[in-house]
Amino acid sequence: MTLAPFVRIVAQGKGRARSLTQSEATEAMSLILSGKAAPEAVGALLMVLRLRGETDAEIAGFTAALRASTTPLPIADLDWPSYAAGRTRGAPLFLLSAKLVVQAGYSVTMHGWNSHQSAAADLREALGALQLDGGGLSYQPLEALSPAAFDLLKLRDTFGLRSCINTVLRMWNPARARASVQGVFHPSYRGLQSRAAALLGDQNLTVIKGGGGEFERNPAKEAAVFGVRNGVELNQTAPALLTDARRLHEPSSPVDLAALWTGSQDDAFAEATVIGTAALALWTVGAADTLASASSIAESLWQSRHPHSRRAG
Repeated sequence: MTLAPFVRIVAQGKGRARSLTQSEATEAMSLILSGKAAPEAVGALLMVLRLRGETDAEIAGFTAALRASTTPLPIADLDWPSYAAGRTRGAPLFLLSAKLVVQAGYSVTMHGWNSHQSAAADLREALGALQLDGGGLSYQPLEALSPAAFDLLKLRDTFGLRSCINTVLRMWNPARARASVQGVFHPSYRGLQSRAAALLGDQNLTVIKGGGGEFERNPAKEAAVFGVRNGVELNQTAPALLTDARRLHEPSSPVDLAALWTGSQDDAFAEATVIGTAALALWTVGAADTLASASSIAESLWQSRHPHSRRAG
């Protein structure tokens, strides 16, 4: 089978083109990931969708195909994708947030690939320097998990534009975790990913607009929180944590992750970023019924910063 029928559906002209159904999207992405689709057809499909915007059903179908095409990782409590790009990001403070979630007794699986970032923002380098990979927190590189998906993501170098694969990778959840957190760069994708998750039957997801597209909240800003809780669509607001108007990653205020963790660097804004992000993650994974309660847990974990045993069961 070729990809031509699916390209025809979305591109055959005004008044005749339509969106792919969820099952059609699954079939189309399965063909792409198999490597059997002509590259010209892959480019045509992805760029038509880029031009008009993907639907909930298309993202759900594409994600279902990616999930089916890869061997699942060991099951984790929380899925944490990291696919941000850009030169303006600073230190990946969300890594310390994930560490707090692990200290609360939950396992966290991160996966991703990042491009065009400074050395200070390099997630993989930070993981190694902080020795965070292990003990409940693991990181899986995209190019090892799914070379086919990695090739699709790298098409951005050819097109000069992102495609739906950026969204699909965030939705992927290769560890079949019962909860997931996702950051987006463009606010409109928060609702799209929430609704696609509902179509897939995902039960617990939190999506925010984060720094560079990472799941990392700015404590000085009110945060619009989207997602699903126990299968019900979520749309609420988390109040700002600080009155400080500083940018999330201020070049004049670089953060040393290890120093921040040990307390040898004092940065109230960075600490609030870590705690606020961890609170959202803890709430998502079910450590507390409300965000306020999760915030109290995150604050306590940060203040103690001592190892906790893994949660039984």
